[in-house]
Formats: sequence, C-alpha cells, structure tokens
Amino acid sequence: MQGMVKVAAAIDKLNAQVGRVTMWLALLMILVQFMVVVLRYVFGISYIFMQESIIYMHGIMFMAAAGFALLQDAHVRVDIFYSAASERTKALINLLGAFIFLLPFCVVVFYFSYPYVANAWEVMEGSPETSGIQGVYLLKSMILVFCVLVALQGVSLAIHSYLRFTGHEPLPAARE
Repeated sequence: MQGMVKVAAAIDKLNAQVGRVTMWLALLMILVQFMVVVLRYVFGISYIFMQESIIYMHGIMFMAAAGFALLQDAHVRVDIFYSAASERTKALINLLGAFIFLLPFCVVVFYFSYPYVANAWEVMEGSPETSGIQGVYLLKSMILVFCVLVALQGVSLAIHSYLRFTGHEPLPAARE
C-alpha cells in the first residue's frame, strides 16, 4: 500500500508542477497577444514569429495542463448518476473509468500519433513561413507529452480510487 501511495504522490506532484508552469504560460500568452495587437494597430508592425508563438503557447498550455486538470478533477464528466452516488461508489466509477476508458484512450492516441510526431522530427518540420518558428516538430511532440501526463495521472487516479474504495484512504468530504 505504501508503495502505491508514494507512486500516486509523485505523479500528483509532477502534474501539479506542470500545472503551475502552464499557468505562467497563460500569462505570457496574454502578454504576447497584447504586444502583437499594439505593434500591429499602433505601430503598423507585424512579426510572424510572435503570432505563431501564441499558437504554440496555446497548444502547449492545453496539452500539458490536461494531466493537471485531471488532478484537480476539472475535466468534464457525463453526470448521469455520479453526483448522487456515495463517495465509495464514485471511487469505484473512477477506478473502472481509468482502466476501461482513460488509459486505453491514452495508449491509442500515443500509438497512432507516434508515427506522425516521429515524421515531424525526421524532417525537423518547421513553419511554412520563413520568419516563423521552425519548431513545429516540438509542438507536435506535445501530443505524446499529453498522453504520458494524462496516463500517469490516470494511474494516480486509479490508485487513489482503489485506496478510497478499500478504505485505505479517507473519502473526500461531501461537497454542497
């Protein structure tokens, strides 16, 4: 049991750190967007790499923060009977959902996107614009990072759910 708790804690810590970094990326993205607008409409200057950097930051932010969102229980859930269920039943639903839906989804996405990302790395895919960011292959790599972070958090969710279901971890307080 103690080993499972340590694994879950390490995964939770990793995704919490990624989430904190991603929060700062959101602020940076807003500042760059503001600068693009000011440069364009006040000074009549436009930089393609700045515009592309917003797309990169947006993609990175959502792909990297998906595991953090799962950690915070912030993902959308189809709530047919979940909210009315007991905490022990919720733990069972989360445990089964992680193994039946979440982890297989991550494996499938990783499996099918790996050749796509590998090809981008092979040709060092860059922007079609000469003054754009020549790192499209890095952005595409975030698909694999997404899969790994969400799958790891799915393992942590499964561990916490198992421990709650078996009574080895306290059930969360009921929300009103």
